[in-house]
Amino acid sequence: MRPALLLLEFGSIAMGIEVGDAMVKRAPLLTLHAGTVHPGKYLVMAGGEVADVEEAWLASRSISRGSEIDEVFLPDIDPQVVGALTGMRKPGPGEALGVIETRTAASTIRAADAAVKAASVTLLEILLADGLGGKAYALFGGQLSDVEVAVETGVASLRDPSLLVASVVIPQLHDEMRENLDADSRFAVRIVSQTEGQRRR
Repeated sequence: MRPALLLLEFGSIAMGIEVGDAMVKRAPLLTLHAGTVHPGKYLVMAGGEVADVEEAWLASRSISRGSEIDEVFLPDIDPQVVGALTGMRKPGPGEALGVIETRTAASTIRAADAAVKAASVTLLEILLADGLGGKAYALFGGQLSDVEVAVETGVASLRDPSLLVASVVIPQLHDEMRENLDADSRFAVRIVSQTEGQRRR
């Protein structure tokens, strides 16, 4: 059985800390990660057995009373999503690239999980909140038809359509653009690395 994951996203740092404390006191979680992200939001992510994570979720609700900006509970989270959340990045295989960009971290996680379960695609990367003004996005690679299904399913999984910023499928990603994405998604890092490479020549 795969582990369960719960992510709660708060606009109040104080509320997030209080909720995280209540959750870990209530249930024996395998993991609890909590902290601030841009722009002044607070994320609490819990992982473990389904029953334990659900119990922690109940504890959070008794305190938060619906004050979350967004939330996602995945009782059977896909291993690709777990890997991406722990910082794993994969080079882009396949002919097509899919992008789902949302206003919250929880929405992108929900969409990514639905996408990889719906089609034979590779989850290349998930980026959450920091450096993105609180937004988040996921990148998918694979054959065009699979990427189209993945993106369509991921978008359809969102609890609120207004949380979607954009979704695109690029049928044949240019090699130079793929090279940029494979190296690093952040612009400043790309500029620094390219400049350093030129200096060494």
